[in-house]
Amino acid sequence: MLVKEVMTPKEKLISVSPMATVREALKLMRTHKVRSVIVDKNTPDGAYGLLTFKNILQSIVSEDGDIDLLNVYDIANTPAISVSSELNVKYAAKMMVTSSIKRLLITDNNELHGILTMSDIIGILMDSVE
Repeated sequence: MLVKEVMTPKEKLISVSPMATVREALKLMRTHKVRSVIVDKNTPDGAYGLLTFKNILQSIVSEDGDIDLLNVYDIANTPAISVSSELNVKYAAKMMVTSSIKRLLITDNNELHGILTMSDIIGILMDSVE
């Protein structure tokens, strides 16, 4: 099974500008009930990023709670770790487990196609058990 058959497509993802404030990103995450947002590229040859609750919590701790001083680009994981949509899911899963990564961006030719999460992979396993 290929990653593209399991991933969440980009049409369902929430993205944010790298120049947005962390507070704006947090509001987006709350509104859409997601734990991460995609950070858009600045330029066509730039890199996508990923902003998670963990990044935000780490920044709140390090900035003594003042997230208004930070923009998304200050704390996001950029470049985000990504794999091809044509990769077999078992290799993506192995990469996630060995590197302790919960989310992988799915890109081909530096264009975003979706995201693969641990939940997506566990969903496949649950379906195969039924």
